[in-house]
Amino acid sequence: MNIYIIAGEASGDLHAANLMKAILEKSPETKFRYWGGDKMAAIQGEPVKHIKDLAFMGFIEVVANLKTILGNIKFCKKDILANKPDALLLVDYPGFNMRIAAFAKEHNIPVHYYISPSVWAWKPKRGWKMKSMVDELYCILPFEKAFYKENYNMEVNYVGHPLLDAVQNFQSEAVSEDQFKKEFNLDDRPIIALLPGSRKQEIKIKLPIMLEAAKKYPAYQLIVAGAPNLSEAFYQEVAAGREMKWVSNRTYDMLNNSYAAMVTSGTATLETALFNVPQVVCYKGSAVSYQIAKRLVKVDYISLPNLIMNQKVVTELIQNDLTVEKLQAELDLILGETAERKAMLADYQKLFEVLGAGGASKEIASLLLEKMK
Repeated sequence: MNIYIIAGEASGDLHAANLMKAILEKSPETKFRYWGGDKMAAIQGEPVKHIKDLAFMGFIEVVANLKTILGNIKFCKKDILANKPDALLLVDYPGFNMRIAAFAKEHNIPVHYYISPSVWAWKPKRGWKMKSMVDELYCILPFEKAFYKENYNMEVNYVGHPLLDAVQNFQSEAVSEDQFKKEFNLDDRPIIALLPGSRKQEIKIKLPIMLEAAKKYPAYQLIVAGAPNLSEAFYQEVAAGREMKWVSNRTYDMLNNSYAAMVTSGTATLETALFNVPQVVCYKGSAVSYQIAKRLVKVDYISLPNLIMNQKVVTELIQNDLTVEKLQAELDLILGETAERKAMLADYQKLFEVLGAGGASKEIASLLLEKMK
């Protein structure tokens, strides 16, 4: 069997790689052609396009790179037709993948979509488009199955969140805290993890605020999670002399040994919760992008722990609220044996129960292969 996969971001690379592995366990002869990253390459082959050339964040950046994006779409369509896959597997990345799904449907290529676009948050009309052009939709948030049924009369597959598997797999082979600290020349102080994002423009905005806020806490050491495609020199330039340690492509090791964290909104907020690390969620974009998003997005929260639980589990400091002073005030509440820290950890336990036991990749592999038969 020949499956064409498109993953356009780091999280998609992780989830697609785990799914490729699960498919190969059940169907070892399967061949993949894909857009993705290093984790997928570790399973089979090399990407047609690498995620480092695909991830564009925010309305302004998308407009600025529109020629490149349209060129990628045109190339992708030609490449799919040339390779005649038995199925197209789209992983998240909705701005791009929705267009490719429509194209594939026109050419009678079965479309499987893993990680639903957030139609419950914005662009609800996309739900009808999903129904018309996607053969199987695999959802990872507990409320999505009922949402699609009630609003679009569409049957979808709830498979659980893939991060459960990713974190559990990691923890089964994780290095000890002593090993981790020795490897990166760390001292005995507790660790505050800084996850400022994976794109240059968001790091430039948020990392200086995080580092400045952390100056108040000399009893802790700071570690910045480096994106695999960015150099330490870039982070040091942004830090502008502020104290920090930098660890590239070892975010799970870092979270597994951290006491608290400052985290950019997105997948990392759920990863941090799954590692049981109290956190403050940080978001700040360009003024134009934020104002556009504010008018389009119809949700009460931006972080996954809060969205999944439909309540405030972690504090979100958004746009103008993301200041050094407010960040320090929130850190004060989760550093030490405070009531707020204990309450957050208790809410994390409820979150684990809602998400379930994991097994998303194996579940999707079974469903997809059965459909392909």
